[in-house]
Amino acid sequence: MDTAEAFALVSEAWLEMSIRVNYPYTFTWLGRPLIQYPEDLLRLQELIYRVQPDVIVETGVAHGGSLIFLASLCRLIGRGRVIGVDIDIRPHNRAATESHPLKPFITLVQGSSIDPAVVASVKAMIAPDENALVVLDSNHSKAHVRQELEAYAPLLKTGSYVVAMDGHVMEAAAGSSRGAADWATNNPNAAVSEFVREHPDYAAETPPFIFNESVLTEGITGCRGGFVKRIR
Repeated sequence: MDTAEAFALVSEAWLEMSIRVNYPYTFTWLGRPLIQYPEDLLRLQELIYRVQPDVIVETGVAHGGSLIFLASLCRLIGRGRVIGVDIDIRPHNRAATESHPLKPFITLVQGSSIDPAVVASVKAMIAPDENALVVLDSNHSKAHVRQELEAYAPLLKTGSYVVAMDGHVMEAAAGSSRGAADWATNNPNAAVSEFVREHPDYAAETPPFIFNESVLTEGITGCRGGFVKRIR
């Protein structure tokens, strides 16, 4: 049937299977591996162009590809820079990032994203009048993401977002051969729901499609449900 409901059923099955075969582990951006779903990257691009942040904070660096992706967007729109935080920036990944042509747009910070000293260091790099957009992609447990939200959501100005990655894909894969039984509740989306209940200045709000000539209202994305918008 040509319906949004049928498409959603197929998409959920595809998403769950994609984890089993490591589909997100097959991409690079400008020479560096990045472990993301292509649609998530396009949706991030739409959001960044809409918000026009002065700085993008990303927790979880891995191979550095997502930092390069975000930095390339900053260069294209003529605005912004990227701060990447990771508990373990491996020497070869640091070397590749620091030798990349987009390095002038990137600052690396090594340490746990919830360490008070690391949080203070990141905040010191952002002027009070600057607007941040935050991407959380490090430890995906509910407890860790909840602490990251407490630490970094205050950097947002009204209308900007924190994007907690991979919550929906964890829900989809819970109990599978590649998932854990507790993923249904121990995931970034659970942290988002709890955070917005306790902080009325924020809302769980997935940005609507900017362009849409389809019957769909939701994409095939691993981070559905992970968008936190500052509403006041």
